[in-house]
Amino acid sequence: MKIKTVSTTPFDDQRPGTSGLRKKVKVFQQPHYLENFVQSIFSALEGFQGKTLVVGGDGRYYNREALQIILKMAAANGFGKVMVGCDALLSTPAASCVIRKYDAFGGIILSASHNPGGPDADFGIKYNAGNGGPAPEKITEAIYNLSLEINEYHTIETADIDIDNIGEQMLGDMCVELINPITDYADMMESIFDFDAMRTLLSSGTFSMRFDAMNAVTGPYAEEILEQQLGAAEGTVLRGDPLEDFGGAHPDPNLKHARELVAMMYGDNAANFGAASDGDGDRNMILGYDFYVSPSDSLAIIAANATLVPGYAQGLAGIARSMPTSQAVDRVADKLGIDCYETPTGWKFFGNLLDAGKITLCGEESFGTGSDHVREKDGLWAVLFWLNILAVRKQSVADIVYDHWRTFGRDVYTRHDYEGVPAEGANALMEQLRANTDELKGQSLDGYTIEHCDDFSYTDAVDNSLSSKQGIRILFTSGARIIYRLSGTGTDGATLRVYIEQPIDTLENLDREPQQLLAKLIRLSSTIAEIEKHTGRKAPDVIT
Repeated sequence: MKIKTVSTTPFDDQRPGTSGLRKKVKVFQQPHYLENFVQSIFSALEGFQGKTLVVGGDGRYYNREALQIILKMAAANGFGKVMVGCDALLSTPAASCVIRKYDAFGGIILSASHNPGGPDADFGIKYNAGNGGPAPEKITEAIYNLSLEINEYHTIETADIDIDNIGEQMLGDMCVELINPITDYADMMESIFDFDAMRTLLSSGTFSMRFDAMNAVTGPYAEEILEQQLGAAEGTVLRGDPLEDFGGAHPDPNLKHARELVAMMYGDNAANFGAASDGDGDRNMILGYDFYVSPSDSLAIIAANATLVPGYAQGLAGIARSMPTSQAVDRVADKLGIDCYETPTGWKFFGNLLDAGKITLCGEESFGTGSDHVREKDGLWAVLFWLNILAVRKQSVADIVYDHWRTFGRDVYTRHDYEGVPAEGANALMEQLRANTDELKGQSLDGYTIEHCDDFSYTDAVDNSLSSKQGIRILFTSGARIIYRLSGTGTDGATLRVYIEQPIDTLENLDREPQQLLAKLIRLSSTIAEIEKHTGRKAPDVIT
């Protein structure tokens, strides 16, 4: 095997966020750009010589070319084996499953999650550690620092290999094993859920469902599990073929971007149960007949009904939620007598708690839910969890949610996203809020009194590491919350997320829309932060 060392110069924009490095495709296609980052990953790691690496992605544009580059660099850097999803496809939760099942050293996932795909759209790459979860901050920081001083990378000169057929090939001295990306994941799902109960429900003749794969990576997984193994009707899975540009659509499972599915859940011929997943398969949206389940409520309901699922029949060790996620799951944890942890946004914060056995379930309001079965959020797992609950309880989605609210109370909740706003204005908005946290305390505004205001920081319950500046929290004496944070998932400008929440005691008018119930707080959230002044926007781009 002839190793080639290539001279290079650093790029200054390769700091990975909580979801890895995301840029436009054309940025990654620059000479040496991807190679620099991959070499920085390998240089930040120790002890991988002769070990196994897992590589795959969500099938978006540039995945296949990037995979060939990574394979040659892995061989040159001394990995003994790489396990690759056939056709370069491997959902993020399936990648975590494979890393854990085969005791791999780690994995590289090629995805920009729910961002659009195509030649002019987005691409992403991240490293997952041996626990199957996103690399901890000490590794991502090391990767970034190395990327600033890199002057060479290592590869081998050889032809591209066949990535479309299952089997083993040699790439220099390294074995490349092309695997079926679905098999291990489907086997794991069958070990967790009551497939017999779900088969009975789906064959009853009175129950129908729709799953929108959004032309993304989850399509083949859903077709195999839902239609082939569970017997759902042919055509249950919509947009099931993974496409490099996701069919020109935005693979984000929300009410705006899954309009076709939403339409199928209303009217005389609507399905009983609807769900969607995103680009790389780690997010989910849950719908019932004429009914939308917020991700925060979904997490709480899964927690409250966990013992109905065989894999969680023994109960939960604990629960965690990201700080912006509603407090609905807190009340479930309190009634169950287990701990509930509030963490920053980012799945790696859950990883420490999962590895330490402190929690079993975790979730974020951004359509991400998961458990200790892998170390990533898992969209199809969440859908199967709901299907298992429906099969056991034999109620509609809406009735299950209403029963939950009657038992635990309701947190009326919404998220307003201002996408692609100028970074300068978004940062100025956040800095102004930080500067005013002390001044805001005790103020009464439009009938709401501010009890506390801060910039959220988190001390890890396992390793005691500190994460600061995680979002501005405004907490009211009524229990209401308004939270502001900038998301790191986009590649155009900044995305300002505003989260508004109000616990309510009365359960009358259960079907009233959150935007109606939260109207005063929504206006207040805009006024306090002077959103229009800083962003130029009078209204959000996406409301969930």
